[in-house]
Amino acid sequence: MDKARIGKELIDHHENFIATLRSLSDEDFQRKPGHKWTAGQQLEHILKSVKPVEKAFSLPIAVLKLKFGTTNRKNKTYEQVVEEYLQVLKENQDYVLPKQFAPDEISLGARDKKLEELKHLVRKLNKNVAKTSQGYLNTHILPHPVMGKLTLGEMLYFTIYHVQHHHRQIPENLGNENPNS
Repeated sequence: MDKARIGKELIDHHENFIATLRSLSDEDFQRKPGHKWTAGQQLEHILKSVKPVEKAFSLPIAVLKLKFGTTNRKNKTYEQVVEEYLQVLKENQDYVLPKQFAPDEISLGARDKKLEELKHLVRKLNKNVAKTSQGYLNTHILPHPVMGKLTLGEMLYFTIYHVQHHHRQIPENLGNENPNS
């Protein structure tokens, strides 16, 4: 996937997620279906997941290289990253999410602010991706809490899929049909 397509996918899927959250009634936004996350918690988790990716892309490439290194292996495809993530989820059902990614409750009063924050964050990430060379996307790495070392491009693939994964959970948790995503 080239940078332009990655950027479009980042924006489109996050905006679909945001639109779904905006369309929920106040009751559905805060409804806690059993032990599952509320829609607000899904939002908070996505925000906490995108922030470190955006931060990494805002750093000079030399800093990323010094801090995390590079790889000489072939970049995985989007499909391979998704398959690996789903396998990791299946194999680690007792996995405890690191505290920095665990969602807090989001009040109704904070919903619009958090949605705007996510929209702004994804647009900022997209601008930084556009400035990054395709070669760096394929060679420079970042750590992922459960998947290990991913190239910058693979981390973007994960970010694209991750929002879709949580987007699907919202109506599933509320007992509705999946959104088109």
